[in-house]
Amino acid sequence: MHPTITSKLPQVGTTIFTVMSALATEHKAINLGQGFPDYPMNEALSLLVQEAIQKGHNQYAPMPGLPALRESIAEKVAFLYGTNLNPDTEITITPGATYAIYTALTTLLHPGDEVLIFEPAYDSYIPNIELNGAKAVPLPLTYPGYKIDWDLVRSAVNDRTKAIILNSPHNPTGSVLDANDITQLRSLVQDTGLFIISDEVYEHLIFDGKQHESMLRYPDLLERSFVCFSFGKTYHCTGWKLGYCIAPEALTREFRKVHQFNAFTCFTPAQVALASYLKNKEAYLSLPAFLQEKRDFFVNGMQQSRFDLLPSYGSYFVCAGYKRISEETDRDFAIRLTREVGVATIPVSSFYQKGDDHRVIRFCFSKEQRTLEQALERLVKM
Repeated sequence: MHPTITSKLPQVGTTIFTVMSALATEHKAINLGQGFPDYPMNEALSLLVQEAIQKGHNQYAPMPGLPALRESIAEKVAFLYGTNLNPDTEITITPGATYAIYTALTTLLHPGDEVLIFEPAYDSYIPNIELNGAKAVPLPLTYPGYKIDWDLVRSAVNDRTKAIILNSPHNPTGSVLDANDITQLRSLVQDTGLFIISDEVYEHLIFDGKQHESMLRYPDLLERSFVCFSFGKTYHCTGWKLGYCIAPEALTREFRKVHQFNAFTCFTPAQVALASYLKNKEAYLSLPAFLQEKRDFFVNGMQQSRFDLLPSYGSYFVCAGYKRISEETDRDFAIRLTREVGVATIPVSSFYQKGDDHRVIRFCFSKEQRTLEQALERLVKM
């Protein structure tokens, strides 16, 4: 008799990001699918990491993260959101934001709990919930604006609802929370035991002068929140897999109980470098204009195509309908686009548990100008 595994994720296969990136490589396509830049990170930050290595900062950092880095984050939060944090008890450095989200869910969830999520949703949410023996309750964002239907949210809350996951700026759609969303959220959670997990990895990639509605702005929301961030998305170094989680002291204490027996700590040289680099406010304050220029270039170029672009107010992404081109499923269309046109994208149905298909694909525009130019040359010919 041989040992066998009963899968905890029997419905899960290889992610669509891996599938489409492999297809892009096979057909030498321009990869506008997976969300990563093809331009270099800032040279000053790179040099700071090299310097940290050369100066011997190569051993374990403390479990919660390097104190100097947590202090720099606290200073940044006070500057941006007017909230004063205790860096010793409310900030934890993590190996990426996805890890932080998983750890927050593991901290909270018990079998039978329910978590409200909004679809289309970042693909890690549902597996993270199910691995903890809980149930994901997907609620559709209204198409095509991808806004939250708060009446639907209220109808979904019951005595098993433990938490709600929010993501703004939103992946994959580029929608953002606004002041009305915050009012509705505050009303929803008031006098309840609901927790909030807020995925804010694109906090600085927000366009058209809009304000990022972080949970960190609102003490009544922060008191029940795990707020997750990514250095990789902010500083164009996604391969570092470095982020952090902010939560009140009591929640952070439980979060760290899980963290200490999993990753325990994160890459020390990068923490040393970021502790210093975060002092440079312009490095993150300049990001909205930098990425909006890329968004606008891509969107304007696509006006000559038969794609119908949907609004994007943040993130690396813009979605597009293609009903004027084809009635194929979005997955079939994305595959054909990669093979025949040489541009890889992501079908948005992949972000729905049941594969809801509005004939929409997602483009990543965080690319070099020449990359976007080459992609546009191909796309406008369809």
